[in-house]
Amino acid sequence: MATFDREIDTRGTKCPMPVLKTKKALAAMQTGEVLQVLATDPASMADLAEFARQTGHRIVSQQEVNGEFVHLIEHK
Repeated sequence: MATFDREIDTRGTKCPMPVLKTKKALAAMQTGEVLQVLATDPASMADLAEFARQTGHRIVSQQEVNGEFVHLIEHK
């Protein structure tokens, strides 16, 4: 698995919480740092991809691991 600088756990929450928590975490990070987001909401795959597209952050990877979703997002 790729390396990351910070991790947030949004497991057990539904839209829009994974996106809101991701936005808040990225605001405290520097350009080039990578955030790992753990989620259980299947909608997080599309929601975080769209969030990244709209804000200019880069999706490093998105994958399902044992029924949970792991997102790596690089700060723009």
